[in-house]
Amino acid sequence: MKKGWDIKTLGDIGRVSMCKRILKNQTLPIGDIPFYKIGTFGKIANAFISNKVYEEYRSKYSFPKKGDILLSASGTIGRRVIYDGEPAYFQDSNIVWIDNDEEKVLNEYLFLFYGFCDWNPSKGATISRLYNDDLRRIKIPLPPLPEQQRIVAILDETFTAIAKAKANAQQNLKNAKELFESYLQGVFTSAGSATENKGEGWEEKTLDEVCEISSKLIDPKKKEFQNLIHIGAGNIETKKGTLADLKTAKEENLISGKFLFDETMVLYSKIRPYLMKVVNCNFQGLCSADIYPLLPFKDKMTKDFLYHLLLTKKFTDYAILGSQRAGMPKVNREHLFAYRFNLPPLNTQQTIVQKLNALNVETKKLESIYQQKIKDLEELKKSVLQKAFSGELKTVRGEV
Repeated sequence: MKKGWDIKTLGDIGRVSMCKRILKNQTLPIGDIPFYKIGTFGKIANAFISNKVYEEYRSKYSFPKKGDILLSASGTIGRRVIYDGEPAYFQDSNIVWIDNDEEKVLNEYLFLFYGFCDWNPSKGATISRLYNDDLRRIKIPLPPLPEQQRIVAILDETFTAIAKAKANAQQNLKNAKELFESYLQGVFTSAGSATENKGEGWEEKTLDEVCEISSKLIDPKKKEFQNLIHIGAGNIETKKGTLADLKTAKEENLISGKFLFDETMVLYSKIRPYLMKVVNCNFQGLCSADIYPLLPFKDKMTKDFLYHLLLTKKFTDYAILGSQRAGMPKVNREHLFAYRFNLPPLNTQQTIVQKLNALNVETKKLESIYQQKIKDLEELKKSVLQKAFSGELKTVRGEV
């Protein structure tokens, strides 16, 4: 520990407080005073209580003052906000604060420490819980007040720069994703509607004219299918077409009928079409009966063109429109195959797909760069906090 610093518990520097429970298991009297949970403080009140109840409890029990740090003690432990002093009441036992000795610790320093602290909460019966005694025992490195002021000033400047850099990276990530999306939608504009201008050689088609579902349901318990990979809707990542957590029919102990698919097909999940779960297959396997294995006619449409078509906004809007029903949104075959669009010649399809694939590769590279940048900024923030509370903080200017 740096010379001149001390180690104190939060109980040493102040008093742990919380709001008193109001009318347990009863309806709150309606009034004008907002009643908040930590996650909704300053946004949407959970209820409103009367001024009479508010004043009664405020006069009897501990209450935060303007500028105090409210801290969540259950659920998401350590979530914190600054109390603005406006009349409000808070969910009992779920929100606590430290009435700290301001001659020992700055509120701003304590707020930053709360963001750094490893709460290690006790475990309740169903959810994590930070009890008052837990909070009192948490140790805080405590430098003299001038050093606290210096740390707060440096962290404020640093975190502002990090937030700006992170916002720029997030915007660049968004731009990278929109670049491919814009080109995809633009390419398929003439393919998306029979009423729009057609390119040279383009013909109006319905999906049933260019592809089919030739697969039949098979029994996954049969030996010849036991080692095949099974794909369910839950294995398909939204809008990406990538697969996760795959297992064989044997590993999943499948018993109900499944479709057999191969590398000539495109898989389309008919459940919740707004999720846009589409797979461009490159292997043989089994898929859920809630997935359509679409086989394009080789003389009409390429598999890659079909894959991209099913990911367009126009098709998705059409699928959503046809799935609006009570219960689970689901696209039936009749509606799916009735989709009308304009189809270019095969050589044009291949050219379009080549451009899309090339752009997709470049877009993925950009996404990877910006995602890593965002991750690095989060790690930098943690590193700066670590230095701050170990007495090693000098300056981080130029590191962002």
